[in-house]
Amino acid sequence: MIVVDALHKHYEVHEKEPGLMGSLRSFVQRNTHTVRAVDGVSFELAAGEMVGFLGPNGAGKTTTLKMLSGLLHPTAGRVEVSGFTPKERKTTFLKMITLVMGQKQQLLWDLPALDSFVVNQAIYEIPDDQFKATMAEFNALLDLDEILRKQVRKLSLGERMKCELAAALLHRPKVLFLDEPTIGLDVNMQVRIREFVAEYNRRFNATVILTSHYMADVTALCKRIIVIDKGKIVFDGDLAQLLEQASPNKIIKLELAAHIDDAQLASYGILHARDGLRAEIAVPRNETSQIAARILTELPIADVTIEDLPIEEVIGMVFAGRNMREEPEVSYAPGAE
Repeated sequence: MIVVDALHKHYEVHEKEPGLMGSLRSFVQRNTHTVRAVDGVSFELAAGEMVGFLGPNGAGKTTTLKMLSGLLHPTAGRVEVSGFTPKERKTTFLKMITLVMGQKQQLLWDLPALDSFVVNQAIYEIPDDQFKATMAEFNALLDLDEILRKQVRKLSLGERMKCELAAALLHRPKVLFLDEPTIGLDVNMQVRIREFVAEYNRRFNATVILTSHYMADVTALCKRIIVIDKGKIVFDGDLAQLLEQASPNKIIKLELAAHIDDAQLASYGILHARDGLRAEIAVPRNETSQIAARILTELPIADVTIEDLPIEEVIGMVFAGRNMREEPEVSYAPGAE
């Protein structure tokens, strides 16, 4: 469905010294440097696939999505979406995609959301019967009935995002580019939006590229993730594979019945965190059972749990170019012994 081959997007950025003299100098000699926002990105997506597209701020995620949707022209490389070249912005192509940006809005601010829906119906030439059927489905999934006739400016952020998603999907696009669709939403609303996206994918076999700084969005929706940093892809594969590759350890969380010093705890693995009688020890995945058994036998334990490293930390380590084989600094809570 989507083919991206050696994609580049470069910008020439003007640099100016501060103050009047800096402005005058810029008239005589304009200093610029090249920003490689996207630098040789390549990947392919199958029809119906949902992929998490992750990276730190400024990594090139939104720039890539804008090129995939045709809003930006690549500096170099090839992009195809269902056989179309996005930058040509053909009508058939535009009717099969949508781009939802959590920090941008398409709804008319002073009108009820329903008016914007009717405008989109006309723009996308949606037949009345299909429009009514789609609205009925979206009402059932998102509980829109009570908010459709309110002015958009009077809606809460969560209500507005539900309407934004519905408006963007009224024409039943086959390709969804979702850029931070749950940004700023509370936990309950994030869950509702994730459930809606998952159900839309199931019903229409839609291809989805999702960017989000909320790892819960990614883990709930995407088996495959692509990690981009400084314009380059640093990982493309299964989420479980990333956990295995970047974090070959598991975390044993302990609640001790008596104080044990750090040196003794570190004899079982890497001391990951310490807070009084609570401690976290990173141990090799293939030795977790044996080490946990030793801890239970040799230490005064009140409680113990075994977990994977939080996905946020794993992604952070990928950005930093390291893994948990390297010994981290121990995190101590205030007042910890």
